[in-house]
Amino acid sequence: MIDTPTPSSKIANQTIADQTIADHSSRQMKWVDRFTDTLDTKLRIPGTKIRFGLDFLLGLIPGIGDVISLGLSGILIATMAKNGASGKLVVKMLGNVLLDSLVGTVPILGNLFDLFYKANYRNLNLMREHYEEDKHKGSVWPILLAVIAAIVAMLASSAWLLVCQSSTIFLRGINLFR
Repeated sequence: MIDTPTPSSKIANQTIADQTIADHSSRQMKWVDRFTDTLDTKLRIPGTKIRFGLDFLLGLIPGIGDVISLGLSGILIATMAKNGASGKLVVKMLGNVLLDSLVGTVPILGNLFDLFYKANYRNLNLMREHYEEDKHKGSVWPILLAVIAAIVAMLASSAWLLVCQSSTIFLRGINLFR
């Protein structure tokens, strides 16, 4: 005799599957929480309330430290995206990390910025808001189109400045031969 699943057994199996996914997601988010703490807030400057982590320490190593830090932040974002972050949320998190990385390339100022900005901690808070308050949902396209428009505007203005500079140099060169 072949056992055919009943509607109640299908529901029970689905509930078990949902619980398994929830447990896996919960473990992943606990890892994200611990890893974020390690990167941004694990240590404290004695006598102050200023906290820092591995991200700040890596930023003290010229060049390679910022690259390693960017990679570690990327792992966090990928894990959050894998666990249900919306496209809009992922773009916001990438913006935080890119700002942190860009300013981090400036000696001393970048290190001070990293000490207080804490991009990974900001991203963890965005993810919590996403799960707990149902925020940051929506399409990535409006943000992506705005970023593309900003890049095109910067490239166009750079090209315009280059043309103006080149024409000024060219005209000065002609005046030298008169």
